[in-house]
Amino acid sequence: MTSENDKALSHAEYWDEYYSKSDGAAPTHEWFRSFGDLEQFFQTNFFDADGLTPSDNPLILNLGSGDSVIPVELASRGYQRQLCVDFSPTVVDLMTKRHAEFEGIEWKLMDVRDMAVVADGSIDVAFDKGTLDAMIYGSPWDPPQMVKDNTSAYLKEVHRVLRDGGVFLYVTFRQPHFMKPLLNPMVERGMDMDMQVLGGAGAFEYYGYKIQKVGTK
Repeated sequence: MTSENDKALSHAEYWDEYYSKSDGAAPTHEWFRSFGDLEQFFQTNFFDADGLTPSDNPLILNLGSGDSVIPVELASRGYQRQLCVDFSPTVVDLMTKRHAEFEGIEWKLMDVRDMAVVADGSIDVAFDKGTLDAMIYGSPWDPPQMVKDNTSAYLKEVHRVLRDGGVFLYVTFRQPHFMKPLLNPMVERGMDMDMQVLGGAGAFEYYGYKIQKVGTK
């Protein structure tokens, strides 16, 4: 993609057009990694974590959920309380109809940079697979100011809505030396960050971050 195309990813209009081409029950595209690819990452950082098992009934926030099957896969493993937010009206309507049988999952129109209707400290697990990445364009060494503003607003919101002890699970293909400058402010706000290599095709690796809120600053 060109830089201008990359820039378009941070606008709802791009995604409305993209998801208008959905072919019914199948996802248009499962960004980055499938649930099967991520199952061990979830197992280690989510399914087996204190306070996050299905019996704990955690509230899960799927950030920029698109038409991913991840929420349904989580529901099949007993995670019934999920809020899936996206700023594309097209995909929110599509997913609400596609998975109407899942009463515990709500698809809601929302910009992750401003989630005012989500209460402070109400979320146990926030999950992002590709949403933060869609805000990033331009030079990875010196991102444009809009990239810095968008990613900062988003991560502040994630920090705000997570409860103490809650976790932000983030999956990306971007190299850690480019991502950590954007993610480090979360550590400064009182969060622990652990990066894990998830593997990929050939030399192309994906990375999973577990960022846990351990205090308030």
